[in-house]
Amino acid sequence: MISVIITAAVILALVGADQALKFWAIASLQGQPERPFLQLGSLDWMHLRYIENSGAAFSSLSGNRGFLIIFPVIMITACFYVLNRLGKTRRWVWFSLPLIAAGGIGNLIDRIFRGGKVVDYLDFQLCRFAVFNFADICVTVGVLILMFSIIFLEKEEKNAKKAKKAVRIPFARTAAALPEADILPEAAALPEADVLPEAETRPEAEAAAVLNDEDHGHAGA
Repeated sequence: MISVIITAAVILALVGADQALKFWAIASLQGQPERPFLQLGSLDWMHLRYIENSGAAFSSLSGNRGFLIIFPVIMITACFYVLNRLGKTRRWVWFSLPLIAAGGIGNLIDRIFRGGKVVDYLDFQLCRFAVFNFADICVTVGVLILMFSIIFLEKEEKNAKKAKKAVRIPFARTAAALPEADILPEAAALPEADVLPEAETRPEAEAAAVLNDEDHGHAGA
């Protein structure tokens, strides 16, 4: 229950950050020329540029409004389903799927309430391919974590399970090959005298005690 609450809080925080940045972009960048945002030395890495994108992430599938509303709803539902089914056994699910869900929800809000358009404001300069936003970053990072986990972490888990099985099988074969005498309970191998009940030896002890008392009586007389 705690993990579900934390996941919901993370998703809400990411969606809130995405919407806050979009409101800031509308107030500060709309109608303004693009301006430098991130510069390292002589390299101009990123600009701020306001556009309204009618497509999916990174301006793809432009104009398909119906698909771009229905498909994210399906994907977000699938994310929550997988979180519920695999979240307890796959830790990487809690890192990747909340990011994907938050990014999908953030852009879906734009498409529903802004006439099918998404506010974008980050323009990467080193490789100019599309203008994007914080929600796109969340989806991209989530997908990368998911791919890395499936390729590497799942493979390690399968190898660990195979190693455990390889240890258990020889042990089972060794136990099956042991002679019957080696696996009998210890009590069954004890001599008969060692396992006789104590009550069976009491009459002899009592008779010996009576004889000793009689001998002492004669000696006293």
